[in-house]
Amino acid sequence: MNYKNIHIGNLIENAVSESNIELSRICNFLHCTEKEVGKMYTCSSLDTEIVLKWSKLLEYDFFRIYTQHLILYAPASPKIKTIPSEEKKTVLPRFRKNIYTWEVIDFILEQIKNGEMTKEEIIIRYKIPKTTLHKWIGKYSR
Repeated sequence: MNYKNIHIGNLIENAVSESNIELSRICNFLHCTEKEVGKMYTCSSLDTEIVLKWSKLLEYDFFRIYTQHLILYAPASPKIKTIPSEEKKTVLPRFRKNIYTWEVIDFILEQIKNGEMTKEEIIIRYKIPKTTLHKWIGKYSR
């Protein structure tokens, strides 16, 4: 899986072919024509409402792919600790910071195993702590 360049249309098309859902059911669920579904397969990006509908229909979280991209290519910057009363208020939900999923760990370990990247390159490029990477290697390497 290429997390750097995401082509959501191709991913959806692959998921549809694996799930064996009939095109008529897809069209009814999405309220669109067969031609519009075909056009969605060629799009590298789709409206979030459409992606949400595809996620429900195919029972697969397509948004997780974008989350993996953020973890790998836009890691959270370290923030200066503040006193709790000084924390910025927001109406947006707060999520736990950097949670590495199995897919990300597997992707990183494959990069090392295949010789595509060195440990040092991974630490620098993805800003993964050295100790975390070494724990993964020790724990998950096959």
